[in-house]
Amino acid sequence: MAEFVVKLADDRGHVQEQVQMAGSADELRHRFTQAGYYVYSVRARGFAGVNRGRKRAKLEAFIIFNQQFLTLIRAGLPILGSLEMLAKGQKNPAFRAQLENVAARVRTGESLSSAFEAQGGFPLIYTTTLLAGDRSGHLEDVLGRFLAFQRISLTFRKKLTASLFYPILLIVMVTALFVFLISFVVPRFAMLYDQIGTNLPAATRMLLVVGKNFQHYIFWVLAGVLIVAYAIYRYSRSDAGATRIDSIRIGLPVFGKIWSKYQVALFARTLSTLLTGGLPPLPSLETAARSISSGIICRAVLTSVGGVREGKSLARSLEKTEVFPDLAIEMIDVGESTGALPQMLNSVAEFFEEDVQTALTAALALIEPAILIVMGVVVVLILIALYLPIFSLGQASTFGGR
Repeated sequence: MAEFVVKLADDRGHVQEQVQMAGSADELRHRFTQAGYYVYSVRARGFAGVNRGRKRAKLEAFIIFNQQFLTLIRAGLPILGSLEMLAKGQKNPAFRAQLENVAARVRTGESLSSAFEAQGGFPLIYTTTLLAGDRSGHLEDVLGRFLAFQRISLTFRKKLTASLFYPILLIVMVTALFVFLISFVVPRFAMLYDQIGTNLPAATRMLLVVGKNFQHYIFWVLAGVLIVAYAIYRYSRSDAGATRIDSIRIGLPVFGKIWSKYQVALFARTLSTLLTGGLPPLPSLETAARSISSGIICRAVLTSVGGVREGKSLARSLEKTEVFPDLAIEMIDVGESTGALPQMLNSVAEFFEEDVQTALTAALALIEPAILIVMGVVVVLILIALYLPIFSLGQASTFGGR
């Protein structure tokens, strides 16, 4: 007999965690399932995950692992043997150690979902998907759906990254050009004008002062920027900070709506995947809520769980949060009334993903020329301020010659 920590929910969806004695994890899971509980996870007490806090495996490598894992299972290989085989072939030592720990747990009788959950570095939707496979006995099907979900998400994320690459490159170039002009070009002109000893226009004097101070205080400025950036990062890791930053992000003009629609699309696709995998609605809603990045939308979904638990429809419960777009509410309502909620959730995700991509492309199409115009104006103003004394000297010598 050994001690296990079991995380479960009753028929009303209330989640609790208990420490129980059992011969194996599967025995304990079966005991609570027969008693009418929904078992989230069962893990051996004191058997800590070896990779908690370490760097997660890259999404591409994680998808490749799951594709290979699914292929081996479909070929008839046992789960434990497949895990051990794939663990040996991993180049990332942290990911390899995680898989070895998972294999060790499975060898002791722990379920696959509990073994992965104990590592602390895998997506919540993944461990919940494995739990659905453990409960239904159709691990191949749920893994296949998870892989399809991750491929779509990865493709969409790459499209967004590609859309943002050029504007970010322009911003970096503008910043580098400004630093070069202020730190290198302006001091050279300052030395020239000191040798000439002429009266300088106010704009030129101001620019030369900025150039001299920039050289003297550049390292202090960089240190200040790093300190502020670190302080913001630490603040964003707290609950209050994350909420505040998320509210600012959602409140941004244009990009706030794009961010909100992206989160709604991610929630809809995650919930569809979990429901299709056979998970009950309440655990699926909670998992989908915790799988999105926006804390405001996450709390709104968790609030709606109470309405669903009381027997209200998902559409009406989400509508009361006043966070979800009206179109998403209407589509979910249609899905519930027709009994095709997972399919309609996929349609919601596809619609908002396309809307996000279109809106982002249109916004960036306006931002890119704006960045170029700003860069041109800054360069022209700096050059005018630098060469204005030379023009004045040329005009003075011309009139003096006459």
